Amino acid sequence: MDGGSGDDQDAADNPPRKKRYHRHTPQQIQELEALFKECPHPDEKQRLDISKRLNLETRQVKFWFQNRRTQMKTQLERHENSILRQENEKLRSENLSIRDAMRNPICTNCGGPAVLGEMSFEEQQLRIENARLKEELDRLCALAGKFFGRSIPSMPSVPLMPKSSLDLGVGGMPTSLPSASADLMHGPAGGRTGNIIGIERSMLAELALASMEELFKMAQADETLWIPNLDAGKETLNYEEYMRQFPSTITPKPIGLATEATRETGMVITNSLNLVETLMDVDHWKEMFPCMISRAATVDVISSGMGGTRNGALQLMYAELQVLSPLVPAREVYFLRFCKQHAEGVWAVVDVSVDGLRDNSPAGFMKCRRLPSGCLIQDMPNGYSKVTWVEHAEYDDRGVHRLYRSLLNSGMAFGAQRWLATLQRQCECLAILIATANVPARDPTAIPTPNGRRSMLRLAQRMTDNFCAGVSASTVHTWNKLSGNIDDDVRVMTRKSVDDPGEPPGVVLSAATSVWLPVSPQRLFDFLRDERLRSEWDILSNGGPMQEMAHIPKGQDPGNCVSLLRASAMNSNQSSSMLILQETCTDASGSLVVYAPVDIPAMHVVMSGGDPAYVALLPSGFAILPDGPECRPLALNPTGNGVGVNSPRVGGSLLTVAFQILVNSLPTAKLTVESVETVNNLISCTVQKIKAALHCEDA
Repeated sequence: MDGGSGDDQDAADNPPRKKRYHRHTPQQIQELEALFKECPHPDEKQRLDISKRLNLETRQVKFWFQNRRTQMKTQLERHENSILRQENEKLRSENLSIRDAMRNPICTNCGGPAVLGEMSFEEQQLRIENARLKEELDRLCALAGKFFGRSIPSMPSVPLMPKSSLDLGVGGMPTSLPSASADLMHGPAGGRTGNIIGIERSMLAELALASMEELFKMAQADETLWIPNLDAGKETLNYEEYMRQFPSTITPKPIGLATEATRETGMVITNSLNLVETLMDVDHWKEMFPCMISRAATVDVISSGMGGTRNGALQLMYAELQVLSPLVPAREVYFLRFCKQHAEGVWAVVDVSVDGLRDNSPAGFMKCRRLPSGCLIQDMPNGYSKVTWVEHAEYDDRGVHRLYRSLLNSGMAFGAQRWLATLQRQCECLAILIATANVPARDPTAIPTPNGRRSMLRLAQRMTDNFCAGVSASTVHTWNKLSGNIDDDVRVMTRKSVDDPGEPPGVVLSAATSVWLPVSPQRLFDFLRDERLRSEWDILSNGGPMQEMAHIPKGQDPGNCVSLLRASAMNSNQSSSMLILQETCTDASGSLVVYAPVDIPAMHVVMSGGDPAYVALLPSGFAILPDGPECRPLALNPTGNGVGVNSPRVGGSLLTVAFQILVNSLPTAKLTVESVETVNNLISCTVQKIKAALHCEDA
């Protein structure tokens, strides 16, 4: 036998005797098995080495490897055959069960035999679909349990199938789902729902849970994740550690997008419940951050929370985030907002973009997307809350003007510092207004009645909101670039005001520009808000100082206030009939000076507590931002005498100047070249006067 490995030296002397086989020793077999695992197909050289090492013939080694390979193949085939037999038996059993069920259908209502004959193929498919939907419901209820922190029953005690055998399928699902899972799958009754199917809702719920976990860790992480920058007093995200700790929550980062990540912690004078309600209500959220949000809407409510609270609330939102300058494109984001209570007095609200989950998202949304961002809120004594804000985003910076690149790269334009500073200022303002609502006024410039103060504050808020909404590069605005005297960066746009009692009717021309000034933001803000220095830049002041007729403080900083100004008469024969309503606000992220001419009779009505909605306003003003941490020419110090060699660097300012002017009282009128030139000259002259007053004409 050629395939054997025996000794044939006695074959010629004694042919009838059987051939003796050479049996390999256990040591040889063990060595051959080890070599077979490393190399099942040894070549001639390897077989020669093996034969010498094991004291075997080369032919014996060759045949052993051939037999071992044949044995291995036989074992694999035997195993595969066993698996196929099992699957075949399973399919045969299922087939028999289906045939038996078709021959003996059972009524799902009474449990007795059905009288409708054999089950149709369509009915079989509907039963299978119902089983699949039940599995999906069980999975969603388990997911809802994670949201609400309690077990959610998947099916109530009602029959699965309807009474009519004709209503099989999806309609056979129970109509009285438990409240939590119903909120998760279908949203509250009467809400803006129906845009997302159940399967996608479960994907969004899973995304929300993962984002909440990431936010919680990033808000509490130590120096391994956030590297402190002692010089700038800020933190930098360690991206290598971030990628190690957190898997990608959404789709991979698109090519060409820049990344920014910031974190800020501070005390806010409000409790956690009020703050959570503000963040989850889109209208209150927009009112709280008018300088940062130009447009916002709730697209779909997936869950409204449980037990009358916002715990577990999940909703799909759209927002347009802005910088108050026409030179910085607004950021459109389509995101998921999820709120969860982690402990008594501890809440968290997280946002995360969902562009990667929706095939029908507009292409413009991908210019910016938010990675898990939001805030962790913890109640503190005396009505305060400790807020840790995290902002993490990817954005397209190619359309940003060079003046603002440093600001955006630092994260100060859309980062956590700006969100938290604005929140602190707004909450402080609300607290002061509530505390002094019914306190009699002692200041001679104060409005005596509480109703009068409230009406004037409402008018000032509408004025500031109008200014903020009209000065940014929102997608609803069409700015046209003019050739002017300020680096060709004056932008204008027109709109028609019709049937709006809060604006004069006609054609409104808006003009805005942004410039860099070597002056600290604080000094620039103090100069522009001072009514005694207004004549140095405002042509409406008649060349003289303004007199403050009324004053309402809105914060501990004297720069946060609402004022009513009157232009002083230049001589005894001249009387001034013009009033200017002005609101100024400032915080660590920037400052605003907004004003508008107002009619004296209308202001008398407002100060008496009348409705301010019918006072026509066209606000103008200034937005002041720091110029970012990157090196620029050193700014002038507050005294205006320059900076010495050993003096600390004083940051410059990014100033946006914006005007709104009624160029024609007829809404159907067309814009003329003369009107555009007039506004262009006005804005150019104002900027030049500000530079001259601050001794920085060469900036």
